[in-house]
Amino acid sequence: MALPTVVLVQILLPVLLAFSAIQGADGGGIGVTYGRRGTTLPPPADVARFLARETLVDRVRLLDADPMLLQALAGTGLAVDVTVPNGVVPRLVSLAFARRWVRENVAPYARATNISRLLVGNEVTTEANRTLLLALAPAMQNLHTALAAASLHARIKVSTTHSLGVLTTTEQPSAARFRDGYDAAIVKPLLRFLRATGAPFLVNAYPFYGLTGDTLDFALFRVNAGVVDQGSGLVYTNMLDAQLDAVHSAIRRLGFGDVDIAVSETGWPSAGEDWEVGVGADLARDYNKNAIRHLGSGVGTPLMPNRTFEVSIFSLFDENLKPGPVSERNFGLFRGDMTPVYDAGIFTAPETVVPVSTKVTPAAGRRQWCVPKPGADEMMLQENIDFACGQEGVDCAAIRPGGVCYEPDTLQGHAAYAMNLYFQSNGQHVFDCDFGQTAVLTSADPSYGGCKFM
Repeated sequence: MALPTVVLVQILLPVLLAFSAIQGADGGGIGVTYGRRGTTLPPPADVARFLARETLVDRVRLLDADPMLLQALAGTGLAVDVTVPNGVVPRLVSLAFARRWVRENVAPYARATNISRLLVGNEVTTEANRTLLLALAPAMQNLHTALAAASLHARIKVSTTHSLGVLTTTEQPSAARFRDGYDAAIVKPLLRFLRATGAPFLVNAYPFYGLTGDTLDFALFRVNAGVVDQGSGLVYTNMLDAQLDAVHSAIRRLGFGDVDIAVSETGWPSAGEDWEVGVGADLARDYNKNAIRHLGSGVGTPLMPNRTFEVSIFSLFDENLKPGPVSERNFGLFRGDMTPVYDAGIFTAPETVVPVSTKVTPAAGRRQWCVPKPGADEMMLQENIDFACGQEGVDCAAIRPGGVCYEPDTLQGHAAYAMNLYFQSNGQHVFDCDFGQTAVLTSADPSYGGCKFM
């Protein structure tokens, strides 16, 4: 006898959510932080529907266990990271309280909402609060135990986020270590827990906050001379790689180099005070778009090559109630009316949401192609190929062995084909022919022989 549809959904949904969580645990992915400190934000149900249907976002981080948001995200399939506020963390050293917290804040929503992680506090490891610091690892263990009691531990991992302030330095990645007094007492038990449970070490990495007027290109993934790590001899061409490798070095120094690293926050403000270096919508677009592209390309970092990283952008909305300088209120990808501040490349159909003024408008009868700039860095060109050919709807078979555009077998030629195909397939927007400022538009058709450029 066939089961009613509603019964099948009730049986299969938890299985599908668990599979989704396992699939997304160690690979790449694009997330956003959904903060609510604004006066004109849209209804959560509209936000959840928009993210699921019109963007490439597959993970949403909540800054608390807001039941209204958890309910709004039900049925979307989006992975949800729920943050336990710092003020609650010391109380979680009681297993009874941890069980009650899970029972009240997680279990009622876990059947329909893809809760993927519980994040125990935010940047606790850089708080000057001994009680909070010493509670962190026990609180994480107790939440894991409480999840196990509710049969939720297989798909809901427990972790916490860290600022780069927990490290002694990031300028020479190979020399980085955790701050004295934090390494053995706080971080080592935490890493031991993450290894045992398969949860990632989450870092809030912001090149913007390490910026000077001389390092703007380095921070924005633009072509630059690079920085040599004197300890390893490795060359870094962007600041985010250096920050992530510094975290990896510190973790490896404690003997936990196998623990996965994910970027729980990164971002760039679109507006700021006159004295703040590097603020602006164009720069924010370039940073976020390039960070997403680079971390998802599979290139990895100098110390962690050939891998992708999960990355979450801070934040989803501009939030006008946040304190601090103007920049703090302008990290959003969207305004309160859900119009984009800029396009960071996260739309499933960018031509339907990006203002028409950003499209290429060549003179009548004049076509344009997107090709590499002369002398563009070869490593960045390879990243461009990996990124473009990895996008849905971009078929790079022509530049693979045996393809009509494979010969001549040059990185410049293959990059030209892939970059142009991405540019044309995405609607010929100017920003889709940027590639970290390694590309240029041309009216000269680069086609040759049987190799035809779109």
